[in-house]
Amino acid sequence: MNQSALKPTRSIMSEERYTISGTDADDVVDLQAIASTLWRGKLWMVLAVILACFAGGYYAFGVAIPKYRSTAVVMLETRQEQVVSLDSVVGSLGTDVSAVNSEMEVLKSRALLGKVVDALDLTQDPEFNRSLSAPSSSERLSTYIRALFTEPQLSAESTQATADKSAERQNDATVSSLLRAVTITNIPRSVVFQITVETTDPKKSALIADTMARLYVRDQVEAKFEATEQATSWLAERVTSLQKDLELSEGKVKDFRSSIDLISVDTLTALERQLKDSRDRLESTRTNLSDTQEKLRTMRRAQTPESKILASGGDVQLQRMMDTGTAEAMDAFNLRFQQIMARSSTDIQRLENEISALNSLVNQQERQLEQQSSDLITLQQLTREAEASRLLYEYFLSRLKETSVQQGVQRPDSRIISSAVIPGAAFSPRRELIVAVSALLGLIASSAGLLLNESRKYTYRTTIDLERGTRHSVFGQIPMLPAKMRRETIRYLARNPTSHVAEAIRDMRTSLLLSSVDSPPKVIMVSSAFPGEGKTTISLALAQNLAGMGKSVLIIEGDIRRQIFGQYFEVSDSSGMTSVLTGESSIDEAVRYVETIGADVIISGTSAVNAADLFSSSAFENFINEVSARYDAVIIDTPPVMVVPDARVISQYTDARILVVKWDETQRSAVAEALKMFESVGQPVSGLVLNQISAKGMKRYGYGYYGSYGAARKYYNG
Repeated sequence: MNQSALKPTRSIMSEERYTISGTDADDVVDLQAIASTLWRGKLWMVLAVILACFAGGYYAFGVAIPKYRSTAVVMLETRQEQVVSLDSVVGSLGTDVSAVNSEMEVLKSRALLGKVVDALDLTQDPEFNRSLSAPSSSERLSTYIRALFTEPQLSAESTQATADKSAERQNDATVSSLLRAVTITNIPRSVVFQITVETTDPKKSALIADTMARLYVRDQVEAKFEATEQATSWLAERVTSLQKDLELSEGKVKDFRSSIDLISVDTLTALERQLKDSRDRLESTRTNLSDTQEKLRTMRRAQTPESKILASGGDVQLQRMMDTGTAEAMDAFNLRFQQIMARSSTDIQRLENEISALNSLVNQQERQLEQQSSDLITLQQLTREAEASRLLYEYFLSRLKETSVQQGVQRPDSRIISSAVIPGAAFSPRRELIVAVSALLGLIASSAGLLLNESRKYTYRTTIDLERGTRHSVFGQIPMLPAKMRRETIRYLARNPTSHVAEAIRDMRTSLLLSSVDSPPKVIMVSSAFPGEGKTTISLALAQNLAGMGKSVLIIEGDIRRQIFGQYFEVSDSSGMTSVLTGESSIDEAVRYVETIGADVIISGTSAVNAADLFSSSAFENFINEVSARYDAVIIDTPPVMVVPDARVISQYTDARILVVKWDETQRSAVAEALKMFESVGQPVSGLVLNQISAKGMKRYGYGYYGSYGAARKYYNG
C-alpha cells in the first residue's frame, strides 16, 4: 500500500486520526453509511411499504380479473398400428428435436387456432373479441375523429366490402387474443405436449383446451386423408397414362416382328458360323490359286527335263519317261508335261471362278448378318421399353390399389392422454404473492429513493469528512444555537458562558490562536461560500469570546451591500466604515461599544462607490493598519466569497481567514470553489468552521454526536 495514502490529521479535539486520502477512499463502499441512511429513513420506508401493500391489495382484490387455467395433454405416437403391411403416403412423425419443435409450432399456429375460434364461435365472446365490449372514452374519441376525416361510403358494394373487412379483422383479432391465452409446453426429454388455456371462466378454459387437442389430432388425420386422396387421384391418372404407353410399346414390338424375318440369337450365331466357314474356304481357295499359278509359272520357265520334273511336282510318269531315254519316250515326256501345264491352267481358271463365287457368298452373308443384327438390336430395345413400361405400370397399379385401401385405415400421429379438467380455483391473480411483491417493490423503491436523495446531498456532516475533503484544518464545529432570533444568539452566549455552544466557540478560538503559536493572528476575517451559513454569528461570537479573555476587540461589518449587524443589536444612525474611508468621519466617531458582545463594533455604512473598489483602495489599507494598531484583535465579517469579490480583496489585509461551512447544506463543490477563490489571490484559508450542527440530525444520520461535546453534553450546564 502507498504509505502516502494514510496520513495523520489533527482534528479540532486535538486527537490524532488516520484518514484515507486519494482515490482509495472513493473506491470503498461504506456499508455503514448505507445502513445509516436506510435507518434514518425507516419511517419513509415503512410508509412506502404500507402504501405499496395497499396498492397491491387494491389491484389484487379489486382490479385484477380472476383467471382460470386448464391443461390438456397430448402425446406423439411413437408406435403406429398397421392393419395391413402397406407403406403410408404420409410417413409418421419422428421423435427428434426438430419434429417436436415443429409440432409445437403447429399447435400454436393461427390456422389451428382459427379452427378453434370457428368451432367455439369465439368471435361472439367479449373476452376474445374486444369489439363487443363497450368502447372506452379514448376509443370513442378516436372513432369520432376518424369519422370526421373519412368520406362516407354510400354504395351497397362499398358497405358490404367494409363489413367483410371488419369481420375479417375481428376474426384475426380473436385469433390473436386466443393465441395470448394459450401456452404450449413440451415436457423435457419426452414427446408430450401440454396445452394450457387461461381465461376468466373455468369451464371455458377446459373447453378450449379440449377443443384444441381434439382438433389437433383430427387435423393430423385429415391431413393424411387429404394427402392419400390426392395421391390416389394422381396415381389413377398415372396408371391410365402408363397403360396407354404400355399398349403403344407392345404394339411397336408386334409390328416390328411382323415386318422382319424371324430372327433370334441362335440364328445370328449360325449365320456367323456360316460366314466364318465361307471366309475360311475363300482364303483356302485363294491360297490354292496362288500355289497353282506359281507352279504354272515355274513349269513355263523350266527348260531341262529335270527342271520340268521338279516344276511338275515330281510327276512319276515324267520321271519314268525320262529314265527310258528313247526318242519316243521323250516325245511322250513333252506331251505329258504339256498336259500337266494345261491341267494347271484349267485348275487356275476353276479356282478363280470359285473365288468369285465365294466372294459373292461372303458379301451376301455379311449383309444378311448386319441386317439381322440391326433388326435384333431394334427388337431388343423395343422389347425392353415395353417391359419397362409394363413394370412401371404394374408398380403404379399396385400402389394405386394400396393407396385406395389406406383411405379407410388412416390414424393420427398423436393421441390425447389427458383431457382438460375444470379448475376449482383461479390461477391468477395470486393475491398473497402480489401483496408480498408490492411490499418488496415498495421497500426497494423507498430504499433507492433514500440512497438517491442521500447521494444528491453531497454535503459535509462531520469534521473528519470536511478535513478529508478539503485538506484544510477545521477550527471548530459549532452546534445549532437554541435561539430563534438573531438578537437572541449573542444574548444566549452572554447568559450561558458554560453551555456546550459557548464551549464550541471557545474551542474554535483556541484552534485559531494556536494555528500560529509564534505570531497569533490579529486581523481575522470570517467568510462563507453563500449567504445564510452563519458567518456573521460566528464573527460576533468569536469577538465576544476574545473580549471575554480581556482582549480589546474590534469587529467590522465588511458587507456594505447587506448591512446585517442591525439584526443582532441596536444600530444608530452614526457613521460607519464607509464614512471613515471617505474621510467624512474618524475611527473614533465610527466605533461604538456593544455591551452584549463586550467589544467595539464598526458597521459598514452606505456608499455610492463599488464595494470591491472601496476595499481595494489605500484608504482601506490605512484603516486596517490603524485599527490593528489600536486593538488586540480585529474581526472582519465579509460578504460570501461566491457572491461578490469583496472577501478576496479584504483577505489581502488579514492574518487569518476563516471559511464557515453550514452543516449538511453547503455543497462540497461550493466549498472547494470558495477555497480555490482565496487561493487564486494568494491568501489561502487558514481554517474552516462546521456551523449549525443539528444534534438530532447527527443522531438521525447515525453519528449520535457532534464531536466530544455531543458525547458529553450533560457535562455542560447550558
